[in-house]
Amino acid sequence: MRAILHILTTIAVIALAFWAYRENYATQQALSEADKLHANIRDAHSRLAVLKAEWAYQNRPERLRDLAEINFERLGLLPLHPDQFGRVDEVAYPPAPLLPITNPVDVSSAAADDEDPL
Repeated sequence: MRAILHILTTIAVIALAFWAYRENYATQQALSEADKLHANIRDAHSRLAVLKAEWAYQNRPERLRDLAEINFERLGLLPLHPDQFGRVDEVAYPPAPLLPITNPVDVSSAAADDEDPL
């Protein structure tokens, strides 16, 4: 009986060692993938910073003003002035939609039932 217990214990230890070995490699693979994702995120952030800087450079007011002057005949762009803007109270908002009647109640028959015969 004792021999069977030793054999079962040995098999359980080997099975647990095999499981721990596989979990170790799965964990290392997950950590490696997480490191790759972090590197990709860092690269994306650096590309985004470059794109933001380029966007700010391309949208300089003096550059846009010069481009508008160069292409005035074709585009007809003029500078904006404060008097070209409207006020909020001048905005015409659409009227609120009427709510649909989903469960109509016949009021005339209900009123007739409520009347006292006295």
